[in-house]
Amino acid sequence: MRPQRGIPALTTASVAALLLASTPAGAVGGGGTNDSGGKTDGKGNVSAYASATQSRIKVRQVKGPTSGKRGNVTSADTTWKPPACWYEPVFTPEGLKAFVDKSDGNGDVGVHESWFGKRLWTDHYEDGKPETNFDDKQSAAEGYKNYNIGKGGYFWRSVAPDDTDPDSWDCGRIMFWEPDTQIPKIPHAPTPKTLAEYAYNQVKVPETKIELKPEGKSTVNLPTWIWLDKGTFQDVTVRAELPNTGLWAETTAKPVSLHLDAGTEDADTYPASGECKFKEDGSIGTPYKTGDADKTPPCGITYLHATSGKPYQLKASVTWQITWQGTGGAKGDLPDGTFQSTQDINVQEIQSINR
Repeated sequence: MRPQRGIPALTTASVAALLLASTPAGAVGGGGTNDSGGKTDGKGNVSAYASATQSRIKVRQVKGPTSGKRGNVTSADTTWKPPACWYEPVFTPEGLKAFVDKSDGNGDVGVHESWFGKRLWTDHYEDGKPETNFDDKQSAAEGYKNYNIGKGGYFWRSVAPDDTDPDSWDCGRIMFWEPDTQIPKIPHAPTPKTLAEYAYNQVKVPETKIELKPEGKSTVNLPTWIWLDKGTFQDVTVRAELPNTGLWAETTAKPVSLHLDAGTEDADTYPASGECKFKEDGSIGTPYKTGDADKTPPCGITYLHATSGKPYQLKASVTWQITWQGTGGAKGDLPDGTFQSTQDINVQEIQSINR
């Protein structure tokens, strides 16, 4: 919960209404829109009403399929998570002055601190009075004279997609000024890796739909062939850019393997690990042909017991290798991602069948 300063004679309901109204709202002077829905004035300014839980990072897909059923990958490393918070430029000096002059002065000055009323803004950003950062040390924040107008640059504010995350409290500085083209040299300043990790959860990959033979119904002790044709899965790349910083990153998901879970312990998978690797051409396994019924498939399952009214739940999940590259030649790896689908498999008790 954000501390709320400078709120004279407001009821709890009034404060709640102000907070609800702040996500997001129009900026002073109108203009374009950013990805969070907050208005900008064409010079990079965004209303301080716009919640500090809404990042201005722009993400778009630049490679891979954009139609059909798709979904977000899930990190195979359950201990990994994207950054909890960072700082972004939100106002030019002139934009901050316009916000204070033309609004009631209610807005977020950081992830966990909101200011209500113009006096707090004018005291600190116009009259040069020091304030206190909302960090562990309650450190001092030096004030500014006339919003630093004429000096260029931007005022930066902390951002946290989830302000209930305890780690989001690490970004406790109130909004501060930084010269043009400079990234703050402070903990949790944005980097290309920050953008790449932010984009991780916005990588959308195709659903994991596999080809089966026989389809939908298998036979005890006879293998079910499983395969994916080449081109079914392709690399997916998303590009993330943070306006007014020059920072960018591209996060790429590359399909590397298909994992099979038969839905019962009474089954054998091929290979035994259940991991079917993608070939160079992007295919998996081998398509079934007439006469293959008694052969062992390179990718498949043999069920050892029939179903009895309730089908087995065959789970197929593709593992995606995630890498990134960004500003200045920066690059690296992120945890593998997975995307899973489930389909019903009925198994009949027939010992031989012509296929």
